[in-house]
Amino acid sequence: MKDILEKAKQIRLIIFDVDGVLTDGGLFFGDDGQEYKAFHSRDGHGMKMLQQSGVTIAIITGRTSKVVEHRMKNLGIEHVYQGQHEKLPAFEQLIAELNVSAEETAYVGDDVVDLPIMTRVGLAVAVQDAHRMVKQHAHWQTSVGGGRGAAREICELIMEAQGTLSPMLESYL
Repeated sequence: MKDILEKAKQIRLIIFDVDGVLTDGGLFFGDDGQEYKAFHSRDGHGMKMLQQSGVTIAIITGRTSKVVEHRMKNLGIEHVYQGQHEKLPAFEQLIAELNVSAEETAYVGDDVVDLPIMTRVGLAVAVQDAHRMVKQHAHWQTSVGGGRGAAREICELIMEAQGTLSPMLESYL
């Protein structure tokens, strides 16, 4: 765990996949073709706290959804890359734009399409219910599945490693 905390201490940027990470992976469509997704409220609050602590959050997802656009706007996340069937070019553009190294970046994924980025970052995280190959290539694995608090768990791990978690939580007392 000490090795993971050392990696987490260096993180300046964290990138999340959406389906299977910020959601449980279920895709819900209405008769009108409208897409619906369920996000965990504690994940959202963890992401807000992490941003307040100084870590930048970005999204890189293969699907395109208005729901994701609305949720990320609500969370104040500006770097949202949707429709990225190949995620690596978006990753390379993002770290160049933000002037952040791959070693200072964390990525949270759940499926094999996430591996090209996960194998390049300083902290690769798999959600508990990720594909077995993703788990094999992750530095750390959450104790819960995607859409069930996994994002909150990694946000708090990074804040703990950087010494910002306790002051953040104490501000609520």
